[in-house]
Amino acid sequence: MTQIATIEKLLDADHAQIAVARQTACGHDCSECAGCGVSGAPVYARAKNSIGAKPGQKVVVESSTKNMLGIIALVYMVPVVLFLLGYFIAGAFFGVGGQYTAAVLAFVLGLIPAVLYDRRLRRRGGLDFNIVRLF
Repeated sequence: MTQIATIEKLLDADHAQIAVARQTACGHDCSECAGCGVSGAPVYARAKNSIGAKPGQKVVVESSTKNMLGIIALVYMVPVVLFLLGYFIAGAFFGVGGQYTAAVLAFVLGLIPAVLYDRRLRRRGGLDFNIVRLF
């Protein structure tokens, strides 16, 4: 996955702090929508600076698509799948109230792996980005 970022500061000889615009599905055509309230605030990350880019320069950064798809599956798919499993399995044993309760509890249980992975990723320093070229 490639994105455009701005070099904020150099961390050491091989790494820089970058600011990447937060990506959304809507494309931020706010004049047409004004529904989400997302301001497009940048996300700060550490990137391997093998091209020697300087602070203030716009660069193209690359991250592992495989890692990103795994994170997306963990954050979105696991809770939804557990919600549906909880709903249908509880439907065989309980009434409607028990069915909804089990579904919500299963959904919350599905969020736990995402939270734990997020904490582990923050301790490790975030996602791995590589600066591939100047923009």
